[in-house]
Amino acid sequence: MSIWSPDKKRGFFLFVFFLSWAAGCRIEERWHAYTLLYFDTLCDVKLRCSNRLVGATQEEVRRVFTSVEEHFAPRRGDLNSAPVLDLYQQALQVYRDSAGSFDITVGPLLDLWGFTSGAHRIPHPEEVKEALHLIGMEKIRVETDRLLLEQGMELDWGGIAKGWGVDLASRALQAMGIKDGFINAGGDLYCWGQNPERKDWKIGIKHPRQQGYLGVISATGAGVATSGDYQKYFESGGIRYHHLFDPATGYPARGKQSVTVIGPESVFCDALSTAIFVSPEPRAILDKYPEYGAVLVDSQGNIKTLGKPFVFNLY
Repeated sequence: MSIWSPDKKRGFFLFVFFLSWAAGCRIEERWHAYTLLYFDTLCDVKLRCSNRLVGATQEEVRRVFTSVEEHFAPRRGDLNSAPVLDLYQQALQVYRDSAGSFDITVGPLLDLWGFTSGAHRIPHPEEVKEALHLIGMEKIRVETDRLLLEQGMELDWGGIAKGWGVDLASRALQAMGIKDGFINAGGDLYCWGQNPERKDWKIGIKHPRQQGYLGVISATGAGVATSGDYQKYFESGGIRYHHLFDPATGYPARGKQSVTVIGPESVFCDALSTAIFVSPEPRAILDKYPEYGAVLVDSQGNIKTLGKPFVFNLY
């Protein structure tokens, strides 16, 4: 005769079933990695999830990145959608906080210097002076939920849209239950949870003048973005002309080789890395963003960290 009542038996079997199910879930989850092509660059995704979920994560990342491309690709001309108006407000915040060092109206300068077409050239000073009449976010007006530009103005979202897309994609994956992951869209990235070694993520910062890495940041629950004069440039007469323009002069910003920013949101890491690269007063910018820190390499190759402390080790 059994000493267990029917209720106790049911409870025992349910308990065993739960343990088996939980163990199965733990065993089923493993690390997956895949690469997608968006924003004219390779986007790497690493995450820990079940085999049955990995396809759904790819679909979600593709959905997010496709939407970002549709709204912010060069010359799309979309000036009245909700995503554009949302990102415009964030760009305007950094524009104001950086005294204009970050400016999405630099599109005419990219055209003038040949970075849009790939036919690089050094324009005549009068051409630069003329283009400056089209630069400045204060020239943009917002009326009836639409951005209004002066004739000849052209927006360049390249310094903020990728970071925004990475934020959206990482949030979408976390909403799906992904507790450990990493998304890197050509240098604009976000990492959360732990890496495959069950530690914080290790993020290498490219050396701006040599092969390999300058150093490594350890982080989790953070975005990271780098702006450098080595990413898009041409040389003439021994001078490097790059795509990070000073909106005040119309010429490539001088004084730095690269700036890497780390903080809670990739969208601001993206924009702030450009702002700090251009600005002569990077500390003043970071004072307004106390949750963000930066690694700055000046034109002489000197390295320093600014802003909120974070774990950074030189190679």
